[in-house]
Amino acid sequence: MNASTRWIELEGAVNVRDLGGLPTLDGRQTRRGRVLRSDNLQDLSEADIRILLNDHHLKDVIDLRSEAEVRLEGPGPLTRVPSVRLHHLSLFAEGGMYTDVTADTPDDAAPHAPGKIDVDKVLPWQNRDEAGPEHERSVAHYLGYMRDRADSIVAALRVIARSDGAALVHCAAGKDRTGVVCALALEVAQVTREAIVADYAMTGERLEAILARLRASDTYAADLDSRPADTHQPHASIMEKYLARVDEQFGGTLEWLARHGWTDDDTAALRARLLT
Repeated sequence: MNASTRWIELEGAVNVRDLGGLPTLDGRQTRRGRVLRSDNLQDLSEADIRILLNDHHLKDVIDLRSEAEVRLEGPGPLTRVPSVRLHHLSLFAEGGMYTDVTADTPDDAAPHAPGKIDVDKVLPWQNRDEAGPEHERSVAHYLGYMRDRADSIVAALRVIARSDGAALVHCAAGKDRTGVVCALALEVAQVTREAIVADYAMTGERLEAILARLRASDTYAADLDSRPADTHQPHASIMEKYLARVDEQFGGTLEWLARHGWTDDDTAALRARLLT
């Protein structure tokens, strides 16, 4: 399969692709129509929804955004489609620990902005450590998802393994959080590291359009504009370093998953679902 054919062209999302056609270590390939990955789905048109339902048999949406993002941006039009199951599985610590302090505060406790959410305080990436090279910051951020929300990662992989149609994974840009969950799913399916890294880097082909979409939203614009453009680029070396760190620290993806309740049956189900 030509990599370019994996892109799914929609009006309301720009980073949508199928994870089918990727080679595995034993010479097989991942199936088309089993896992899709995407940026934010807020702007999907009716035509987009028909494409996802009719052409790609969408059944499950795995939304990795934080509670704050969902409150600020809204749940999206697919929540109104009865045949689609929504799984909100944030990859950030929540419930007032890091992301939702202001969101959980009564209006009368915030007289400077009654009835509003303080974006600078509720978005999880606002207060991340900016020390060190960009690649190392990204790797640390990805490992933070595993530290803070192993439950969400395991749940997301189980949805992928047991969906009766296509499962779509998304966050805001479809780059970092989506990139990690998809990489771990592909690792379980024994996709080659080269192919996993290449898929992660493919988002760079759509980066300009992704950033334009996010800058049109008050939720994301200030954060994007406060950082150099290159810090948003999904460099292949970031995913290479992240997966190497998972190997070094945890003995690999399956070992880490097993520590958090993942079973051999889960592995068998995911491989049966994803592989030819």
